[in-house]
Amino acid sequence: MPRAKRVPGDRSGPTGGGGERIAKVIARAGLCSRRQAEAWIADGRVAVDGVLLTSPAVRVTPSQTIVVDGKALPVADRTRIWLFHKPRGCLTTTKDPRGRPTIFSRFPPSFPRVVTVGRLDFNSEGLLVLTNDGELARRMSHPRTAWPRRYRVRAHGRIDQTGLDGLKDGITVDGIHYGPIIASLDRSENANAWITLTLTEGKNREVRKVLEHLGLAVNRLIRVTFGPFELGDLARGMILEMPPKQAARLARTLPAIDADHRG
Repeated sequence: MPRAKRVPGDRSGPTGGGGERIAKVIARAGLCSRRQAEAWIADGRVAVDGVLLTSPAVRVTPSQTIVVDGKALPVADRTRIWLFHKPRGCLTTTKDPRGRPTIFSRFPPSFPRVVTVGRLDFNSEGLLVLTNDGELARRMSHPRTAWPRRYRVRAHGRIDQTGLDGLKDGITVDGIHYGPIIASLDRSENANAWITLTLTEGKNREVRKVLEHLGLAVNRLIRVTFGPFELGDLARGMILEMPPKQAARLARTLPAIDADHRG
């Protein structure tokens, strides 16, 4: 293949005003998320019809040839969705510079390329949704979709239901505002409490930061639902694929997200 010529991208791109945004097409092929695709373009890793892109503000049509890292973009597979019971002690990332285990090291070598819908941190466990469609992952996790997430949390410290009820109107911690959280005190044993929390934003370490603000130290955090998905009795470390017809139906019913809306 001849070396691609590097030229600046523009809003019309190689195809004028038609087609779809290049990052969206790459994401739907399952290589990465849309934002990762935009980063790859900025790094000079993506070419269209022999033109090396420098901007993601390009639209493409199915007739064009897209190349990522010197390889043709794979044909998008049917939409697939998996539910994974993430155990504690692994990262929701492909690689870790410190050599810590990741969820992907637990999958067989033949497992297809997937992206995660949101994340769970190293010591969190429970339901993690995976898909081979990066654009679908973005729609499922986007704030405008507003899917509720429910967590069961064990925390060290003392709290009563009145203290938790104050979260229903949202709370600001260290300058960051968190939206409404519905929290219920399930039981309290000595200096530990089990709490169920339901929220829709899912900001970085939201549950831990909010409960720490209330004087509680989280020592176990389990996500039990994410939108329509439930952890149920899925065993720790196990993965289950959603039936194809259900996955396709879900993809059709999710609202479209404006490409320029960063939310």
